[in-house]
Amino acid sequence: MSNNKKSTASTVAMKGGGYYSESTRGAKDVIDKASTLLFDAVDQITEPQNQQAVQIADMGSADGGTSKETVYNLVAKLRERWPERQIVVTYTDLPSNDYSQLFKNMAGMTDTPEFTYAKDFDDVFVHGSGTSFHQQILPDDTLNIGFSATAMHWISDRPCMIGNHVHMVGSEGETRDKFAVQAAKDWEGILLARAAELAVGGRFVFMNFCIDEEGRYLGNTGGVNMFNTFHQLWEDMRDAGQITDQEYKNATFPQFYRTEEQFTAPMKDLNSPVYKAGLRVASSFTGVVDCPYQRKFNDSSEMSNRDYAVSLIPTMRSWSETVFKTALSDERSEEEKAQLVDAFYQNYEDLVAEDPTGHAMDYVHCYMVVEKVA
Repeated sequence: MSNNKKSTASTVAMKGGGYYSESTRGAKDVIDKASTLLFDAVDQITEPQNQQAVQIADMGSADGGTSKETVYNLVAKLRERWPERQIVVTYTDLPSNDYSQLFKNMAGMTDTPEFTYAKDFDDVFVHGSGTSFHQQILPDDTLNIGFSATAMHWISDRPCMIGNHVHMVGSEGETRDKFAVQAAKDWEGILLARAAELAVGGRFVFMNFCIDEEGRYLGNTGGVNMFNTFHQLWEDMRDAGQITDQEYKNATFPQFYRTEEQFTAPMKDLNSPVYKAGLRVASSFTGVVDCPYQRKFNDSSEMSNRDYAVSLIPTMRSWSETVFKTALSDERSEEEKAQLVDAFYQNYEDLVAEDPTGHAMDYVHCYMVVEKVA
């Protein structure tokens, strides 16, 4: 079978049709946890000049469902400070994003029409951009409040295939170093793009997956390691002859989990291009948001092990499926690819249903507020 290299962008699209928001309650919990940072920013940002609109951006927004409540409250708070000021909300993601669902969410055309701020407030304008956050998205000196939640761990290019794991957290040596170099380059580029976009006095709130001070990261907070499980199940499919060795190796996540120090370093180094561009760290801390599906299971006396597995696996699938699907050879039909991917996640569901002990997807983030100074 052929080994066509897949672009990074082709491996990161979130599952569409509203699936992402419906299956990622934890991602919303992360945004809710950081909402006070955004609300505080309303009081701290500099007022736009010459009656210009206040510009808000959600970068890496997926279908917008996880941030809708926070953006609604953010718009409301801005209205309190500047009752007559126009507001522009820009959602950004890759061109493959489900923008149809995004705009349906913003228009209240779903089963959850609440928090439809574009209807409840006058002079609020909603835009979408299919530009990666690795690039500058908005014009110079126009962004007042921006945020990105659970998105900027995706790197712009895989420096290599890992070969014996699916994620950099399971890599070591030269392979780990290559991912670190790529991630550092990307992070500097991301920050320089935000520095160009932000108006002086503007703020950007980052909520990024990280490796915290205790070595914890997404799906690895003391129970069964999620990425090790991904790897083991994918390797089992290779050993069973369901996928080829090359397809096994192709399933390398183009991601890097940084430490808090790696996040903040470019804005503390006086010689860094990022520091010279005016970005400063206003605050930073790490935090864990417990898996909401495990929490519900633990609190319920009626949920079976299978019920829990059925609730948990979709949240993992919502952001990981394209990595495994694009690892499969282009010589396979779309139907065959779908069957293999379904089998992969069914294996994970069966594993959890057999014994759910330790299986969860706790979120581990670095929360960081950045401001632009003159």
